Amino acid sequence: MLEDVLPIETSTSSICNNVHNVSERIESEIGEEKFAYVEGCPAQWGKLPKPEKPITVGIDGGFVHARDGDNRKAGWFEVIVGKSMQEKKDNKRFGYVSTYDTKPKRRLYDMLINQGMQMNQRITFLSDGGENVRSLQQYLSPQAEHILDWFHITMRITVMLNMVKSIRDKDQIIVEPKIEKIKWHLWRGNVFKALGYLEEIFDEVEANSEKQTEKETKFWKYAHEFDEYITANQGFVVNYSDRYNYGETVSTAFVESTVNELISKRMAKKQQMRWTKKGAHLLLQARIKTLNNELKDQFYKWYPGMPLISDALDKVAA
Repeated sequence: MLEDVLPIETSTSSICNNVHNVSERIESEIGEEKFAYVEGCPAQWGKLPKPEKPITVGIDGGFVHARDGDNRKAGWFEVIVGKSMQEKKDNKRFGYVSTYDTKPKRRLYDMLINQGMQMNQRITFLSDGGENVRSLQQYLSPQAEHILDWFHITMRITVMLNMVKSIRDKDQIIVEPKIEKIKWHLWRGNVFKALGYLEEIFDEVEANSEKQTEKETKFWKYAHEFDEYITANQGFVVNYSDRYNYGETVSTAFVESTVNELISKRMAKKQQMRWTKKGAHLLLQARIKTLNNELKDQFYKWYPGMPLISDALDKVAA
């Protein structure tokens, strides 16, 4: 199609190389990575202009088929992506290959600065509670609130409810209602009660089981993992019911479209290609700049004469 439309010879390899060159130039302009980006002190923050509407940032991940040289069966690697939303402003996106990028926090910080963040502005981060994502969010803003994503909580509970059907009937009668109560208490932010019901399940059923089937063993293992997950993230569990009633975001569901835009549509869904970490990361940066409507401004910065040419073409077209 490009050969039919454009008055020049093209090839997929040259297009790919040009995209990589552009992305590498963008990457070279990113500032140094820091442990913390909070600047100033409370006295200085109090003198800042009144902040704009709060910013909500959701972070999630996806997996891409990997290749390593000629090895086209190198497994998978993880890509972390996120979306920043603010009322009356365009959404912004960011992303990186988690085991390749060396400046993930700087990348997130730059996105927030482009969104207009200042040190006295409220920011809410939602994520699945993973340690790599949690450390990414820390020390970016003194007004940041970190919340464990409700979607990932209820997804695990749903798995448990499906798995509980495989255990003995008498145990199922005890376990299933208590899992529902766990979900109810977590929805209202009561971690203490939720963990208490988990302990009751372990004490009443697991301890009395003489011989477990393979499916029962699998269920109890998953239930213990859920207990560890909630315990590790209990400081980030909030009253989701109140937030939902006040129209505030409680899950990273809005990031699913970003996962599709940046990962699934080009790198995973119905695609047979396998990617090197570098290749996937560089393509990701070009897609992010395009979707954020920042690529043109990037070229204007590199080539100051471009705006004049663009204005002249607009006048001719008019």
